[in-house]
Amino acid sequence: MENSKLLRMDNVGIVVESLDDAISFFEEIGLTLEGRTTVEGEWAGRVTGLGSQRVEIAMMVTPDGHSRLELSRFLTPPVISDHRKAPVNSLGYLRVMFAVQNMDELVSRLIKHGAELVGEVVQYKDSYRLCYIRGTEGLLIGLAEQLGDK
Repeated sequence: MENSKLLRMDNVGIVVESLDDAISFFEEIGLTLEGRTTVEGEWAGRVTGLGSQRVEIAMMVTPDGHSRLELSRFLTPPVISDHRKAPVNSLGYLRVMFAVQNMDELVSRLIKHGAELVGEVVQYKDSYRLCYIRGTEGLLIGLAEQLGDK
């Protein structure tokens, strides 16, 4: 019997209120909509432990094709809690970090879409410029721009 091994991280899932707004926001960052569908049925509820469920999902993919973000909007059962406005030192989901180029231009575009800087854009040594933003629906997003040799 062969030992198990990790192959890759498939995706990160985020539950949202508006799939359209979330898709637009993540497209502005540079992800592409890979597909959109509704997932329902007894099999899905067995995976999540929620029983009968109906969820609209959109799969977003990064330009390199290696990372995905699964956006979900629960139709049934209803959402039971909201962690979107939690500060960065909260337990559980913290943020998604994206590697970007031309951070200032991107942050400017995202602010026009309603995003807010959490703190400020900070440079770490000669390596990176980093910031956190609150994007669509208050989701915490990290942006990192590598400096020098890329």
